[in-house]
Amino acid sequence: MELFDVMRTAFAARDFTADPVPDDVLEAILDNARFAPSGGNRQGWRVIVVRDLAKRAALGPLIEPTYRRYLAEVRAGANPWNTIAPAKVSQADIDAVAIPPGFIDRLIHAPVLLLVTVDLAVVASMDQHLPRIGVISGASIYPFVWNILLAARNEGLGGTLTTFLAAEEAKAKALFSIPENHALTAMLPIGKPVKQLTRLRRNPVAAFATVDAFDGSPFGD
Repeated sequence: MELFDVMRTAFAARDFTADPVPDDVLEAILDNARFAPSGGNRQGWRVIVVRDLAKRAALGPLIEPTYRRYLAEVRAGANPWNTIAPAKVSQADIDAVAIPPGFIDRLIHAPVLLLVTVDLAVVASMDQHLPRIGVISGASIYPFVWNILLAARNEGLGGTLTTFLAAEEAKAKALFSIPENHALTAMLPIGKPVKQLTRLRRNPVAAFATVDAFDGSPFGD
């Protein structure tokens, strides 16, 4: 596929056929994704290809409480897991949420399941002293993560970047023997989508790009 076609059609796929992804295809995906940039070219990423069915099943209970809170906060009209305007939901509200049947199972039992970690000992966290949640370290890992998904799309596959495991990182790290200095940054289910989407809805350039200031005139208007 052409690069722009890949970028414009790489949707969040969560429902896959049973078709397996051959090892040579997965290796090609990772082989191309590794050319992503990272701070100082330190390439602090690691990828765990999860094949053990018991370990896959063990991820479900780790995802459930995080996703249940997510849904409860959406139901309350909030942006979920937000640090600027935290949602006002009780534990009872969270417990009352029913997770859509099969949603988590479709993720953890995708034809390919990858866990991506980053070595915090090699990333630059230039916002570490700012009074907000740190985001800068992500510059050394998420280009690689997105490259995986773009490469998968180029192979006619699909996937999605999930972060549901972050809230239970300690348990997930113990399950997969992840070192203390590594952060669990993404869980990527990948496979052949049940339905291929080609028309994605996104805001136009003028809605998010401005000239010379945050409140400057729209670019490209």
